[in-house]
Amino acid sequence: MLIGDDVWIAHGAIIEPGVTIGSGSVVAAGSVVSCDVPPGSLAIGNPARCMSLSLRSDEPRAADERGLPR
Repeated sequence: MLIGDDVWIAHGAIIEPGVTIGSGSVVAAGSVVSCDVPPGSLAIGNPARCMSLSLRSDEPRAADERGLPR
């Protein structure tokens, strides 16, 4: 098992042998991680699935499209 920098592993999570958790990732409570987790991801569920932790969007917001102030 290899755990990168700045990783959060919540209570009750199970990480199986040989799995790599990428830097900046989060493993949710009660998750069972059986495959590698990419950097900057959230691993959640049993078996764990990964989703990006990035909240950035390149698409303009509806208010921006109409020229309204934020």
